[in-house]
Amino acid sequence: MRQTLSVAMIAMNEEANLPRTLESVRWADEIILVDSGSKDRTLEIAQSFGAKTSYHAFGGHGEQKNVALDLCTSDWILLLDADEVLTPGLQQEIRELLDCKDNCSPQYDAYWIPRLNLYYGRWIRHGGFYPDHKLRLFRRGSARLSEGVGPHSTPQFTGPRGKLKGDMLHYAYPTMGIYLEHMNRYSSEIAQLLANKGRTSKSFPSFIWNTVANPVATFIYNYFFRLGFLDGREGLILHINHSVYIHWKFIKAWRIGQGKE
Repeated sequence: MRQTLSVAMIAMNEEANLPRTLESVRWADEIILVDSGSKDRTLEIAQSFGAKTSYHAFGGHGEQKNVALDLCTSDWILLLDADEVLTPGLQQEIRELLDCKDNCSPQYDAYWIPRLNLYYGRWIRHGGFYPDHKLRLFRRGSARLSEGVGPHSTPQFTGPRGKLKGDMLHYAYPTMGIYLEHMNRYSSEIAQLLANKGRTSKSFPSFIWNTVANPVATFIYNYFFRLGFLDGREGLILHINHSVYIHWKFIKAWRIGQGKE
């Protein structure tokens, strides 16, 4: 018997991304979209694809996604961001997995999906940014998002997990402006979490390590040892800016510790 699938999403002003994303999951049994106050055509577009939409004030990335999970009614859930698209190969792989011919059932209750990230018009395949596995497909009720951990919340699942082969495409940062806005916002959220844990670089050695040595070491490791240079100029820009992001979050945590942020 075929297993049913719900797609769970959260959104805020995503009219530019939604048509492409929803087209890739139009075949799902149910699409759940939790909006946190969009001012553009996000809700109109989602509803045109048959999505069930609702409003919930944003209380954190993991918290918001758990609201979407709780609204799903199918056997399985695919957790998807508004700027992520399933390739035709991945769509077919998921459909075959849930088809359950001869009364069989999927071997695992949760699956990793490889994600391919687009950065300034180039698909990034090196430097630790691919395959960028994400745990996004799981049996309903078997996983919850971690809460209170900022933008990098992930589903928490105990037990063996399978791996799918098809790529999930992440249309991440088409412009420098979008990238800088995201990194500024994300670094501020992570900085607050670091400060809450007391990681405010109080001593001078820890300050030098966190704000200078760590970003530099990260760049060297990803760009040279993990072959980030094979992604051309876009790869160079990405790894420089990723190291700057690390610098930002520790500087902001230090400032919070001083009571100046």
